[in-house]
Amino acid sequence: MLGPRSPRRTNPITYVLASVLGIFFLYFFLADNTSISAIAVAPRHFLKSKEAASHILSPPSLPFRKPAALGRNERPPPPPVVHYSMNNITSSSDPVGNREAILILTPMAKFYQEYWDNLCQLSYPHELISLGFIIPKGKEGNLATKKLQERIAKTQAPSNKNRFASITILRQETESAVSQVESQRHAMAAQKERRAAMSKARNSLLFTTLGPTTSWVLWLDADVIETPSSLIQDLASHDKPIIAPNCWQRYYDKEEGAMLRRAYDFNNWQDSTTAQELAEKMGPDDIILEGYAEMATYRTLMAHMGDEQGDPGTLMELDGVGGTALLVKAEVHRDGAMFPPFSFYHLIETEGFAKMASRLKWQSYGLPNYFVYHYNE
Repeated sequence: MLGPRSPRRTNPITYVLASVLGIFFLYFFLADNTSISAIAVAPRHFLKSKEAASHILSPPSLPFRKPAALGRNERPPPPPVVHYSMNNITSSSDPVGNREAILILTPMAKFYQEYWDNLCQLSYPHELISLGFIIPKGKEGNLATKKLQERIAKTQAPSNKNRFASITILRQETESAVSQVESQRHAMAAQKERRAAMSKARNSLLFTTLGPTTSWVLWLDADVIETPSSLIQDLASHDKPIIAPNCWQRYYDKEEGAMLRRAYDFNNWQDSTTAQELAEKMGPDDIILEGYAEMATYRTLMAHMGDEQGDPGTLMELDGVGGTALLVKAEVHRDGAMFPPFSFYHLIETEGFAKMASRLKWQSYGLPNYFVYHYNE
């Protein structure tokens, strides 16, 4: 019978390999700690790179590429981590004095030169204004994009000292669901599909362009062609979370032989008992549409309350808002208020937005005697 085996002697090569492996791990961890200590200064170096986006709407978050100047064994600095102290963002009654950034967002199916001219004449400092557009696919969308880009090339030329801070153009993957002929796109039968598509476009534009330093969002339709040059300052001076001017339309009256004005945007309203009772009888997917004889709501419409001789600073609370011109504090959108493309308490798009904001404790307001003007086809 064999006795127990004696323990084997450890081969000296094993000690050597273990020592080498230990040294390797020590070097690896020490080298990694060294690189970590350099993170504090690396972003500043990267921010000076020509490849880094510097605008507030496009923080320097491009994929990091190893600079060609680095040696073979050199390690590149880590990509930057950008910090924004959003507690310091203000949306006040003095946006110019507080240097508050404005984001003007426009869904655009057609390009109107008058719209662009009016946009450029706004007196708010243009270096604090960023523009965002979303344009549908298709022939009309292509034409609108071409014309818009032509105007942008001139306005944003290096020689123009009144350039905007940035401009973003988004193209939708689908064509406009409804004809852009005014009589057809305002037909009652087309409203649910049309406004659901508009909601999706507005949300895509908002979620893509809202930057971490944006204070206010001004929704301005592409066919609003005339506003006071001080539009942004005037609306912001009331320091309200959501505020809408009264959108009217200039037209030529053949009988009078003169240019007259008439109400246009009927989506700025105060609710009524009739509308609430109508909603109670509706199915879950049905929506109430304002401004149609077939669906009388008897709401108080701000469009019909305008007084050309009245005080433009007069305020009224609103339960529904339109999107022709609408100034919103960015924190309202950040709080989750968006444009529902579905029946939300029997409301949709901008009116649904006002309802959603109300559920989040944000009150909407209107200025019945402060006018902006819509293009008249």
